[in-house]
Amino acid sequence: MMPVLPPGTYVWGTRAFKKLTIGDTIIFFHEGKEKIKRISEVKNTKLFVLGDHAEASTDSRTFGWIEQSTVIAKLIWPHAPKSRAENIDSNLAG
Repeated sequence: MMPVLPPGTYVWGTRAFKKLTIGDTIIFFHEGKEKIKRISEVKNTKLFVLGDHAEASTDSRTFGWIEQSTVIAKLIWPHAPKSRAENIDSNLAG
C-alpha cells in the first residue's frame, strides 16, 4: 500500500500555529531525526502520534508520547488527507 506521503515527497510546514489538534500532521524531532506523523491524542503538552499505516509505522505505540516542544512545524502542503489514514478514527476523516 502506498504511503500517504511517499519517501522523497517535498513538504511544507508552518511554525506559525496557535494550537495543535487531533488529526493535524506534524513534523517533529525524535532521536535526532525529523519525523512526520499525525496527532492521535493531546494531553496538556504531550502528543500521541501515529503513522498513517499502522503495520509499517514506528510511532507513539513504540516510543511513547512526545513533547509538544519537539514539534518543528505543522504540515500545510501537501495536505495529507485524513481519509487515506488507516488508523485514524473514521469520524475524523474529511
